[in-house]
Amino acid sequence: VQLQAFGGGLVQPGGSLRLSCAASGFNLDGYAIGWFRQVPGKEREGISCSSSTDGRTYYADSVKGRFTISRDNAKNTVYLQMNRLKPDDTAVYYCAAACIATMVGSWGQGTLVTVSS
Repeated sequence: VQLQAFGGGLVQPGGSLRLSCAASGFNLDGYAIGWFRQVPGKEREGISCSSSTDGRTYYADSVKGRFTISRDNAKNTVYLQMNRLKPDDTAVYYCAAACIATMVGSWGQGTLVTVSS
């Protein structure tokens, strides 16, 4: 199943964005949902994950304290709130029904986040 990420854009350093992850015909509730990002020439990096079983959330050190993952089961959407953005956060962001990139069978549409003044 391919999940689609939305909400990217251009933001100044220190600013905020909220990304959304959705899937048509697929109930996100009951699945772990991960957020990943990729910069050209680099491997895709897992940055956050929301467990489906115990409500736990996980963050990469690079985003811990700045990014927050959350779910709205009524809207079948998972969000990634990104605060205090840095130029190093510039990347294409993806979501998937997995917490580890190697477990993702097929990637959906990503969304470009550009942090620049």
